[in-house]
Amino acid sequence: MSLDSTSNRGMTGSLLYLTASRPDIMFSVCLCARFQEAPKTSHLEAVKCIFRYIKGTMHLGLWYPKGTDIETIVYADSDHAGDYVDRKSTSGICTFVGCCLTSWFSKKQTALDISTTEAEYVSAGKACQQAPWMKQALIDYDVRLDDVPIMCDNKGTIDLSNNSVQHSCTKHIEIRHHFLRDNVQKGHISIEKVPSIDNIADILIKPLKRESFNYLRLGLGIRN
Repeated sequence: MSLDSTSNRGMTGSLLYLTASRPDIMFSVCLCARFQEAPKTSHLEAVKCIFRYIKGTMHLGLWYPKGTDIETIVYADSDHAGDYVDRKSTSGICTFVGCCLTSWFSKKQTALDISTTEAEYVSAGKACQQAPWMKQALIDYDVRLDDVPIMCDNKGTIDLSNNSVQHSCTKHIEIRHHFLRDNVQKGHISIEKVPSIDNIADILIKPLKRESFNYLRLGLGIRN
């Protein structure tokens, strides 16, 4: 059953505006936004569910404590073939300065990935684009960083970013994503392993169980 797309688009647009301060709803809202053209009853119910969640968590917000350090860390993750309509992967990136979340996004990748490693590599490449921008922004405040670590939970992605011999395995990946390997070799960034359970970007790419969701939401810095 199709519904009026205008009202559904208005509600989804309001939620998209709210994601600027509530990254915990980023994935859900972006998923609902993909069905604005011809929404069904199930899509409207999902949007209303997000509104109920917001109503029950109005006491939560991003926490920016005074006196935090300036260590910059970027978390990257992807959900391989997570979209059940076109089987494309979703990338999630979140950037921290100290314990403060400064930028985040959840976006479906433009091309199909044939493996989890490829999907993670593309996400790490997007994170690599965020790292130089953050370094340049901090220079304006007379803060200079040697490198910015990108936290990734996929060993294959870490190996690909450090080993140019495996280039033949990734020739089909768009050239722009090899920007990651180039910056690793130049020492501008580093790729480090993080346990999947502690990869904060996981909350931006797929639905989670309540315990995992609450744990990663706290990791984002969303508190009372």
